[in-house]
Amino acid sequence: MDALLTERLELHRLTPGEAERIVGKMPGAADRWAEGYPGDGDVAGARGFLSGCAAHGDPGVFGAYEIRRRADRVAVGGIGFHGPPDEGRFVTVGYGLVPGVRGQGYATEALRALLQLARAQGIAGAKGDADLGNVASQRVMEAAGMRYAGEDEHVRYYQLEFAAGK
Repeated sequence: MDALLTERLELHRLTPGEAERIVGKMPGAADRWAEGYPGDGDVAGARGFLSGCAAHGDPGVFGAYEIRRRADRVAVGGIGFHGPPDEGRFVTVGYGLVPGVRGQGYATEALRALLQLARAQGIAGAKGDADLGNVASQRVMEAAGMRYAGEDEHVRYYQLEFAAGK
């Protein structure tokens, strides 16, 4: 499985080579990147993915994905897991979009697909967080079914537990 398809998006699972191009902000001949991609969050996610690969090998489906529009295959952001499930069988998710496509429901659509993939892998649930001032990201997690789980002075935390056997 190299991609998850939604109605409007393709979540393309990154290879280490693609992640290296994102970190270097140097597209390959076949890469189609929207203006502003990759952003700082995409670079940080790709670095984390590469570090995880170096330390633990290929994370399989629990890696990083490029969010592409299906209509034109242009990359408009990134989404993925911060690594394999933890001891409690929870994964942590992160995502981001280029400014030019925000507000169109892409982040929610992509996050729902990623959560569905996680559920299909038999894990217990997913966690995520957003800066206190990032209300848009908080709304994305809520729209995807994640629930408020607390906050500290900087970050609001969200969680979704999957029903056993579903």
